[in-house]
Amino acid sequence: REPLGGGQHHHLTPLIVSWPCRCSAATSTFHGAPAAALSTAAIAAAAAPPPPPSPPLLLLLLRLRSPWEQEEEGGAGEEKPLLLATFRLRFSSPGPPMLTPAVLLPPRGPRIMESISTREEVGGAGGAYSYDALKRLDKILWNICHTTSDRKESFDVVFCYPESSGHFCSDDNEMHTFDVLVCGGTLGIFVAVSLACKGLRVGIVERNLLKGREQEWNISRKELMELVEVDVLSEEDIDLVTAVKFNPNRCGFEGKGEILVEDILNLGVSPAKLLEVMRKRFNSLGGIIFEGNAISKICVYDDTTILHLSDGKVLFSRLVIDAMGNFSPVVKQTLALCVDDLVMRDSREGVEKEEEKPESTGEGREKTGIHRRKEELHSEIRSGRKPDGFCLVVGSCSRGFKENSTSDVIFSSSSVRTVGGSKLQYFWEAFPAGSGSTDRTTYMFTYIDAQPGCPKLEDLLEDYWDLMPKYQGIVLEELEVQRVIFGIFPTYRDSPLPAAFNRIIQVGDASGIQSPVSFGGFGSMTRHLKRLSNGIHEAVTGNFLDSYSLSLLNPYMPNLSASWLFQRAMSAKKDASISSTFINELLYINFLSMKVKEQRLGDPVIRPFLQDVIQFGPLVKTLGLVVLTQPKLLPSIFRQVGLGVILDWLIHFLMLGQYTFLSKYVAPFIRPWVEALSESQKYEWRRHLEAWEYGSGLDYRQ
Repeated sequence: REPLGGGQHHHLTPLIVSWPCRCSAATSTFHGAPAAALSTAAIAAAAAPPPPPSPPLLLLLLRLRSPWEQEEEGGAGEEKPLLLATFRLRFSSPGPPMLTPAVLLPPRGPRIMESISTREEVGGAGGAYSYDALKRLDKILWNICHTTSDRKESFDVVFCYPESSGHFCSDDNEMHTFDVLVCGGTLGIFVAVSLACKGLRVGIVERNLLKGREQEWNISRKELMELVEVDVLSEEDIDLVTAVKFNPNRCGFEGKGEILVEDILNLGVSPAKLLEVMRKRFNSLGGIIFEGNAISKICVYDDTTILHLSDGKVLFSRLVIDAMGNFSPVVKQTLALCVDDLVMRDSREGVEKEEEKPESTGEGREKTGIHRRKEELHSEIRSGRKPDGFCLVVGSCSRGFKENSTSDVIFSSSSVRTVGGSKLQYFWEAFPAGSGSTDRTTYMFTYIDAQPGCPKLEDLLEDYWDLMPKYQGIVLEELEVQRVIFGIFPTYRDSPLPAAFNRIIQVGDASGIQSPVSFGGFGSMTRHLKRLSNGIHEAVTGNFLDSYSLSLLNPYMPNLSASWLFQRAMSAKKDASISSTFINELLYINFLSMKVKEQRLGDPVIRPFLQDVIQFGPLVKTLGLVVLTQPKLLPSIFRQVGLGVILDWLIHFLMLGQYTFLSKYVAPFIRPWVEALSESQKYEWRRHLEAWEYGSGLDYRQ
């Protein structure tokens, strides 16, 4: 009846309002607007009909979009929490129903997060739990999605100098001189320990405290054993850091059936314990950790790199490893200004020698080596462009789950739904937590395009509180929330990222080596650690530190590029003329086909897939079975994914077959010949052999 906020009007998102049919919605008004235009996040309660003569009451919970939120959508204004208002809808006869404000409430997300004791933030994805951290991440997401494709920002972190470091290097700097400096310690410490085991002098620079988060990492024992193979962990260490084990592991899609697997992502590893073990091992190997230090700048010279830290320290290193994650300032930097310097300095590594010798390209054209290198740099550098897509994740770890012995690897309990201006398909992951017998972690995630109008994490979190109780069969008010978890994970089709500078290489999430479907950074690190540590050690000891040589450590991998199609198939398209249940139908049929033992598929097919390994043979069998048994799905697949994406995927699919052939049948004959080459040629060919093996998924062992 009266405007809220001292007469200030509020903008309401239109949704449908429903109430008992005895009242007329057509004539209802609120601030001059039809009642049918009012927005409701939920009908909180419908009161029982009161005794006469009192009129019936209906309690509505309205989600208000305040004026400052309108400013944000225009690109300005400070983020403020949304307001939820409880209104009383009064029906009177003969007049229209009227709304009167009762009480203003904040959304559940901020209320729950503010009720949890604040914990110290640590590095890595999911290392912050506060509402302020959620708003910061939403701001980052908004900025990325609203950045135009031709907008170039300058991030001045790396500076290239085509000369020797000269007077900067002296005996006084010996204590701060390293073979390798790893920037970002949460996952970078695994690379640091493996290189220190090989005798290199290694340091770690970490912006926060180098400690693991409280929330467990999901992984399989097979993947942890890969850390044992490279002498980073022992089997006793694995038992020490494993907080919880659980089986079976479920895959299911909106009531269409369930598929159960064993020993897939069935361990909950404590990052806090794991990083403490890794830290002690790193210190015992002579490693040095610089905590609480951000990088001010990195100066790249012909003979070294010089890191300037925020506290004034200056560190020298032959090689810098960028393990600073998805939003690494080195990755974000616009590199166009450095291209010419890089080309000039490539002469030191022998590229300039090729200038007199034309080299044939794959298209039959000939170009000199220096021009070829310059073109490669222009095509490889992202130059601050927005990602091709995002995975948005929200969730919580809560106490009070009575049934808590199994896990969900991927589960969908609903069809495509509209959130703001986007259509989203929600997926779930759930597993027991190691902090208590009734503690359980549940994630809700979705895939989106990096376009204006993308939903906020805060919006997803409100949907999470609405949907999670039904998904888990519990009452929200009976749970004790331990922590709220959230994250955004960008993906690029042209991953992994080749080295753009001499003496700097990206690893882990910064390189984009993780799957665009699962974004399992830890699992990806365990899989590639042996390959990376051997290659980096060889590059440092052999002085193969130019950008071309380092790019061989992050080669094209067709199985990783082929995964992009699966992410597109799991992303709801706003304008796709397909059923809202299509994504669930498609995924269920694919998973069912992978599990069919009668067609000689079963575990050898589904287990690698669930551990982010795409292989040519299993992929051909699965797709062939789907096409033969469900040909009616093909038109919808083309509408959902798009013809251009499918044609692009076919190229990677054929390359996957080629890499499989090369690794299986050609590599065994080449290896003896490689050992007879010069050191530089040996280094290069070993990287090619690794690319064939890992790019075809043949590194995976059951």
